Amino acid sequence: MIMEKQVRKLISIFNLHSELEDYETIHNEIEKGIQFKGTNLWILMFAIVVASVGLNMNSTAVIIGAMLISPLMGPINGMGYSLATYDFYLFRRSLKNLVYAVGVSLLTSALYFLLSPLNEAHSELLARTSPTIYDVLIALFGGLAGIVAISSKLKGNVIPGVAIATALMPPICTAGYGLATLQFNFFFGALYLFTINTVFIAFAALLVCQYLKFPIRSIVDPDRKKRVNQALSAVMLITAIPSVYFGYQLVQNEKFSQHAENFISQVSVVEGNYLQKSSVTPSNKHVDLVYSGYGLSTKIIDSIKMVAFLNKIDTAKLRISQGFDASFVQENTRRYQSETELLSNRLNAVTFALKQAEARVDSIRNIPSLGKRLLSEIEPLYPQISGCSYTETFSYSLQKDTIRRSERIPLVVFTLPRNTLRAADKKKIAEWLKSRLEEAEVLTYFDEVQ
Repeated sequence: MIMEKQVRKLISIFNLHSELEDYETIHNEIEKGIQFKGTNLWILMFAIVVASVGLNMNSTAVIIGAMLISPLMGPINGMGYSLATYDFYLFRRSLKNLVYAVGVSLLTSALYFLLSPLNEAHSELLARTSPTIYDVLIALFGGLAGIVAISSKLKGNVIPGVAIATALMPPICTAGYGLATLQFNFFFGALYLFTINTVFIAFAALLVCQYLKFPIRSIVDPDRKKRVNQALSAVMLITAIPSVYFGYQLVQNEKFSQHAENFISQVSVVEGNYLQKSSVTPSNKHVDLVYSGYGLSTKIIDSIKMVAFLNKIDTAKLRISQGFDASFVQENTRRYQSETELLSNRLNAVTFALKQAEARVDSIRNIPSLGKRLLSEIEPLYPQISGCSYTETFSYSLQKDTIRRSERIPLVVFTLPRNTLRAADKKKIAEWLKSRLEEAEVLTYFDEVQ
């Protein structure tokens, strides 16, 4: 009995019917909101100009102000409400007024951008050209909040908040910008975002109206009702599916940007060369690097590509070029360079070389303690390992009667009882050492004692 009372109390907290406005009052309010003539029309045009100025100035505050005074939500809620109540006359009026409002908005914003001396696409404009599945969610839940507020006696300040969240004005103004500047990727991208907002705000209104059991306002035969539901489902799918793809692309681009940022931080200084300029293009997964310094040998370029591979960067789309050095001059890309600039470049290269040498000295000083650290890290995983030695050595090979020396190679020796470690575990430890020491080659030995 107590549990039942608690459940009833919980249900009553989320109950919308207790605060529901009179059905006729809601109908009249929605019907009044779909009109676009006189006051509503002038407010719409003023709001469009304000939003266009905000986009032109890249001012978020001005854009928010335009969204607050925009009356565009009216006909969209009218479409959702009329479909839920099968009031097809009201639906046709809502659709007609929405198309009319969109046309006026496009013409007003396009006229503004034609007259404006500033035509650069700022971040606020660019943000409205690539809609994703997240915009679908914003429109859906924003629309739910809006229609619930309209249906309630306690409307509060929800309606202005919904106008800001669903952002109907900026896409229309961005589409007007694309029309004025003949940049149709802006036009169609922004118009698609506006379509997403429109469809899913209307769908949210339909869901709430059906849940609250708004009275049916016309007699509908089952066949027509079925056709309406099928058409609505088709419109929603056609609208939402591309946004899923764009959302996936957005996530992939973000991942690539993170990998590229990590990669660039690791190759900012490479053997006397420092990174002068870097460029990352997430859309086509390209990374461009320009170095200045002593010069990029084949070996250095290969080492940079290895770091790129480890950071999941396609080396085929990695372009590495030399900045201010001899090859740069020989290609006639820069004919004259003052002695001051030459000395400055050499000084920078020497400075970085000194830093690299200091880093090497520090690493040599840390060699005695590195074995201790490796032992402390691996002992919890393989307690049978009782000792660890670390040093760095060289490998010599005879090639065409000439003895050649390799680069410095880390050498690690683990001490453990005989037959206490499988071959597969030894291989894992060897791979772990390469990752831990950030070296492509590590000599790993296991000294097995009785």
